Amino acid sequence: MRISLFVAVAVVAYGALASRGDAQQARAASGRAPGATFRDCDDCPEMVVVGAGHFVMGSSSEEKTWAASHGGNLASVADEAPQHDVRIKSFAIGKFPVTRGEYALFARATGHAYADGCGYDGAKWDKRPTATWESPGYAQTDRDPVVCVSWNDARAYVDWLNTKFRRESVNDGSGPYRLPTEAEWEYAARAGTTTRFWWGDAEEAANYAWYASNAGGATHAVGTRTANPFGLFDMSGNVWQWTQDCYEDSYAGAPSDGASVERPAPCLRVDRGGSWHQPAWLLRPAARERNPEDYRYAMLGFRVARSER
Repeated sequence: MRISLFVAVAVVAYGALASRGDAQQARAASGRAPGATFRDCDDCPEMVVVGAGHFVMGSSSEEKTWAASHGGNLASVADEAPQHDVRIKSFAIGKFPVTRGEYALFARATGHAYADGCGYDGAKWDKRPTATWESPGYAQTDRDPVVCVSWNDARAYVDWLNTKFRRESVNDGSGPYRLPTEAEWEYAARAGTTTRFWWGDAEEAANYAWYASNAGGATHAVGTRTANPFGLFDMSGNVWQWTQDCYEDSYAGAPSDGASVERPAPCLRVDRGGSWHQPAWLLRPAARERNPEDYRYAMLGFRVARSER
């Protein structure tokens, strides 16, 4: 009886420790608790600490059927499967997508090139040679998310942040800033929820996202819709957001530890979140897109991540 009681107490104690383990791990990794916000410098984006945990990545058959009947089709959501459990380490992610004002600081400091134009959706696809992040085809403020930036541009911005972070150390551009992995992005977007959208199953999104039904054909200042339960704004709508990953059309064999999927470059890179131009079914955390690394689009931006260990 005493042995059994000891075992039972030990099991309960272990379970209590395990239930707190992810949060303790997150705090120990950086000294900052999940939900904490910080900036590493005046010019750096505001970051939010996301605690360690695990989630089911991808969408169910029921969700894919719903999406197919609300504007998509089964082929367009086939790459959201198979669902699989992913464990995520603590990390930090931008509270908002990188803004036009934040990107301007980088562009001025580095002289980063505009390159060869940007695509814009009007009546038809149109790549405008003169369109840039400063002039994407509609009016923006410095608080709007930057658009017309390629995956390569986003990586150059990350390198600049890391140079600033290490300005008193080895000035080689290495450091903790990076693009989020696709798994990290979805984990952050879901924010602990298991419904079609982080706000529930209802497709009405006017309070939560800028999208085709309410955006009026342009981006809007970040943080003007409701934050998700992790305190992150514009994870759905406003702009698509680049992730680190190379695209695969199935999650078969996908990493279970939140790591990015990499293949020899160049590859199509995954972007997530929907935008001001998309209908509600593309605002789901499971929805995926992919584009070439040098692709620039008037509805495509990014947010940064930061390793916390």
